[in-house]
Amino acid sequence: MNVSPPATPPAAAAAWALTPTSRVLTWCLHLLVAGLLALAAGRALTEGGPHAGATAAAAVACGLVYAAGPLLPRVRGSRRAATVWLACLGAVWLVLLALSADGVWLAFPLYFLQLHLLPRRTALAAVVATALAAITAFAAHQHAFSLAMVIGPALGAAVAVAVVWGYQALYRESERRRRLIEELTATRADLARAQHTAGVLAERERLAREIHDTLAQGLTSIQLLLRAAERALPARPEAAARHVDQARQAAVDNLAEARRFVAALTPPALEGTTLADALERLCATASARHPLTARFHLTGTPVALPTAHEVALLRVTQSALANTVRHAGATTADVTLTHRDDSVAVDIADDGTGFDPALLPPPDPDDGGFGLAAMRARMDALGGTLTIRSSPGRGTSLSARLPLTPPAPAPETPRASEIPSAHEPEAGDPEAHS
Repeated sequence: MNVSPPATPPAAAAAWALTPTSRVLTWCLHLLVAGLLALAAGRALTEGGPHAGATAAAAVACGLVYAAGPLLPRVRGSRRAATVWLACLGAVWLVLLALSADGVWLAFPLYFLQLHLLPRRTALAAVVATALAAITAFAAHQHAFSLAMVIGPALGAAVAVAVVWGYQALYRESERRRRLIEELTATRADLARAQHTAGVLAERERLAREIHDTLAQGLTSIQLLLRAAERALPARPEAAARHVDQARQAAVDNLAEARRFVAALTPPALEGTTLADALERLCATASARHPLTARFHLTGTPVALPTAHEVALLRVTQSALANTVRHAGATTADVTLTHRDDSVAVDIADDGTGFDPALLPPPDPDDGGFGLAAMRARMDALGGTLTIRSSPGRGTSLSARLPLTPPAPAPETPRASEIPSAHEPEAGDPEAHS
């Protein structure tokens, strides 16, 4: 009979695979029962008592009933069937016990079967009943009663209960730990999938911001320059040629930016220089390529900034100037870099047409409008703020502020491909989303 824990439900017991240790115990139990039955039948036939034939027949019947248990699938898969089988086995054993005192020794393997196959309370009651039956029958066969007759069956029952219940406790603890390990493994797999998905989405958002802040704004600048060249023809060919040359240079700059972006190389805009120098060059480039006078101002004492801060502030300034050129109709723009003890800020103000920030249209793949969202995302990632003040006909001012001590959790370090160049005013829009 399979030695499976009684706490296991019938369906689980049917599917329970015996471990090598339990298989050994099962076969030891089979051999013990067979040996004890052979001993009882052999002694009865050898001694030739009045009930020798009946004793041998009862021993054989008991062996057949016992052998049916491991062979019947229902006994292994159903607690009710196991209970019926144990009742039949107990009944045949009682007949053998009534015929021969040697049947007492079968009580010990019966203890194990009852404890393994029956619910705990029922099993304990069955063990007590079996022990009492063994004590009573042995005393009847000996025609006497002594404490030694009680100690044997009672001690055997106690040992069986301790062994089986201890094994069951270890089995339950092992199963609990197995389930915990499975849950932990599943949780770690779910966490890994969630982190992978989050990483994919974060990388996709980063790539979208980079494309918007570099290539998209560069192409917009080229388009504006070519339109200006078209308007200058044929009356002012020199001006048209100058616009075309500026568009060609913008294309060269953006091609270099795209190559650096793909190859993850550090562009020269912030390499070996300061943010102030990069912003000053940015203003000069915007003034040279567009009908806009962009002026740069520096206040406070410059300090070394984290690369992530420099990247974010330069990108925001590129976005603001690019959209000032595209949407504001402004003639002047002032870019101010302010260093404070606990923060650094860039302010961009223009004298353009202005707009109502509450009436901005949502971003659209055809018409643009992703600039402000990209700028806010950059500031939020570093624990900063983005403030826009504008009204129709009164120009626009944009302020991007970053703390010098990043809050927890620490902002992600930008990749090398995120370090921008300052050749071109790019993404974002202080007048309207580009």
